[in-house]
Amino acid sequence: MNKVSAGAAEAVADIPDGASLAVGGFGLSGVPEILVRALYEQGATGLRVVSNNCGVDGRGLGILLAAGRIARVTGSYVGENKEFARQYLGGELEVELTPQGTLAERLRAGGAGIPAFYTPAGVGTQVAQGGLPWRYTPDGTVAVASPPKETRDFDGRPHVLEHGITTDFALVRAWRGDRHGNLCFRRAAANFNPLAAMAGRVTVAEVEELVEPGELRPDEVHLPGVYVQRVVALTPEEAADKQIERLSLSASSTRGTVNG
Repeated sequence: MNKVSAGAAEAVADIPDGASLAVGGFGLSGVPEILVRALYEQGATGLRVVSNNCGVDGRGLGILLAAGRIARVTGSYVGENKEFARQYLGGELEVELTPQGTLAERLRAGGAGIPAFYTPAGVGTQVAQGGLPWRYTPDGTVAVASPPKETRDFDGRPHVLEHGITTDFALVRAWRGDRHGNLCFRRAAANFNPLAAMAGRVTVAEVEELVEPGELRPDEVHLPGVYVQRVVALTPEEAADKQIERLSLSASSTRGTVNG
């Protein structure tokens, strides 16, 4: 039951070229930075990534993207990553854009063993009708487009059929975790991390604080260890290395006071 790996390099060593990966995080919140860097050093290429977004330039999945290691992305947000947009529009990267809530449910469904479900999100758009550009050619024409999806009415309202997602591996980040793989996520980091962890056949979790089994109260466990196969304990320096994607300050927060 001790799922703790010797380090991030060991935990991702068997991820092969062409593997599919579910990766947690939203923007730069809750991104498994250490595991992504270890995978970059490991050298796997042709990766098929499922994640809300693809990091930013120089951080998160943006590191793998800039190195040309990612072949396909299923996500819902291009974000601030200029290299992502460049590769997509230049025909170097295949991208399946999907509504954010639908992506979350596809990951959850895959992890729960549900092969498909119906949702009203996307009805009447190219999400359902097909024709969304998945891949461009270098001259800007569409090389691969999304196929039409099955629709069905429920209580007089149309719904589109979406398929659950499972992946070969999942990389996630948690605030606290024990040696059995039980995880607790902190605040905004509880975004796509639990869902990505559920979808992976082999899930690797980096944890900011490793505790012993029994130290986490049952109500603190956001994801049970049955979904997690490997745990990597971060150093205090690694746990503290967090960046803000876009810093905004109100006028009142910039005012200072002088005492004395």
